[in-house]
Amino acid sequence: MRFDAKQLKEMSNAVRAWGLHAVRMAHSGHIGIVLGAADVITTVFANFMRFGRDRFVMSAGHGSALLYSVLKFAGYNVGDLNKFRQIGGPAGHPEYGTPGVDATTGPLGQGVANAVGLALAEKIKKTGGRVYCLCSDGDLMEGVANEAVAFAGRYKLNNLVLIWDDNGVSIDGVAQTDVDVSARMAAAGWYVLHTRGDDFGKINRALTAAHKSTDAPVFICCKSQIGRGSSLAGKNKAHGLALSDAEMMQLVEKYISPCGEDLWHQVAQTNSNVEQVQDKIELPNITMPNVGDSAATRELSGIYLNELLNAGVCLVGGSADLGGSTNARVAASREITPDDFSGNYINYGVREFAMGAIMNGLAIAGVRAYGSTFLVFSDYMKPAIRLAALSGLPVVYVFTHDSVAVGQDGPTHQPIEQLPSLRLVPNLNVLRPCNEVEVAWGWRRALTDVARPTALILSRQAIKLIPTPLGADLDRGAYVIRPAVAARVRATLLATGAEVSLAVRVAEKLGGAVQVVSVPSVADFRAQDKEYKQQILRGFVVAIEAAASAPWFEFADAVVGIDRFGVSGPGDAVYAECGFDADAIARDIKNKMK
Repeated sequence: MRFDAKQLKEMSNAVRAWGLHAVRMAHSGHIGIVLGAADVITTVFANFMRFGRDRFVMSAGHGSALLYSVLKFAGYNVGDLNKFRQIGGPAGHPEYGTPGVDATTGPLGQGVANAVGLALAEKIKKTGGRVYCLCSDGDLMEGVANEAVAFAGRYKLNNLVLIWDDNGVSIDGVAQTDVDVSARMAAAGWYVLHTRGDDFGKINRALTAAHKSTDAPVFICCKSQIGRGSSLAGKNKAHGLALSDAEMMQLVEKYISPCGEDLWHQVAQTNSNVEQVQDKIELPNITMPNVGDSAATRELSGIYLNELLNAGVCLVGGSADLGGSTNARVAASREITPDDFSGNYINYGVREFAMGAIMNGLAIAGVRAYGSTFLVFSDYMKPAIRLAALSGLPVVYVFTHDSVAVGQDGPTHQPIEQLPSLRLVPNLNVLRPCNEVEVAWGWRRALTDVARPTALILSRQAIKLIPTPLGADLDRGAYVIRPAVAARVRATLLATGAEVSLAVRVAEKLGGAVQVVSVPSVADFRAQDKEYKQQILRGFVVAIEAAASAPWFEFADAVVGIDRFGVSGPGDAVYAECGFDADAIARDIKNKMK
């Protein structure tokens, strides 16, 4: 059924009243969007949302009170709005996992990209589902939104409706958006519509027209007034909570609408409240082919990935224009195009941040996604990685070219701080494998985890593959890969990835009382009990890793790391120049052990 303008007004008033009440109870929050955009979100949920099929993303996450209010009326159990922004109550910005919240938003711009990912997922899954997204001026100023807008236009995601709450105001004053946002959107391949945010008839007509777009995503420029109806209407101070408690109370009382609440009951009855559950992937037993005694771990990753796809594992991969270099685009990859979404590989273009945020949208819709770029460029997409970890989304990042051994591209492309930085992100698996066994384990670990993302850190250069002993328990995060010969272990060399083979060469120069430990997962090793750590960390402990050294002092007495930027030159030469030379390391350890 469709509600008319008179009914929608009452329903919108009810939404405003509860949104304002939540902010008032919290003494914290944002009232401007509650007052200015309630008519728009009410119309979407009351007249256009097909619950269990369509999705809604509040990219303007500061509008959480508005979102929670409409979700409450639409039949979702969002929690007690009297405890908004309090521990145990609805969060200050929308968080995935709250019923009805289809993406964690608040850091502006990412919600737009999440919505693009959700729309793409519906195309891939052929559900016919639509995605609505409400964005603010601030969203459209963020680079990630514009990356995602360009992507959506190229892929002709005509099941996506982006609604711009165009009030012309942001926190510091006049919104610094493009001079002509509509022209920009049209140039990006979007179908552009204009309407007023306070006219239910026009909002209805615009949303109806949006569904008639045949080959383009739809952008609705919805002219509104921030803080409409308050003493701060149209002013930047209306963004937050700048009204007196007395005026807040007056506004709540003004908008309370028992009639509107009764009408919302009709909407709630149509909502089945279907919860999205991440499916576990059944992985086949794959035997890695013999690649000899040396290979780049990016090459090993590509081989295993190709075997997974050939075995029918449902993955959707992609890269920020580096699929060939990262070995994420393999023989079994079939590119998804604007005219054919049946493939399994996405060319994101040079859009690392958008790739990460779009992957989050894919994962929310139940698509198992991986994306790749060079490790140094993980910085471009770090905010999306953080929200994936916060949201518990099982996406996979394939980060290659993992050290100064990249070589002649120079220090701009040689990661130093990126690896330890990723390890600091809570709920993110960071795995740096050293051989084919660890690579296969890393992929299996990533794809069987349903509640956190994984970063696979892989080498560009070929490395000597030190075999993993039979029976080694990789799930403990660290294990002895090269035992000491002597009964008494005088030193332990901890290493990851490409540095494991270097550590073995160092151990050979130091004699039989030295063992080498591979640490594919620092976090898993950290989680082990004291007894296991004592078994591993024997004698004088030295960590060797081509990254910033400081974090390793948690386990080691000494660290061979890199606390400077690299240099341009052949990879082997740069590696040695930065201190990764077996003879030099062995001499230094001998001096420290005297």
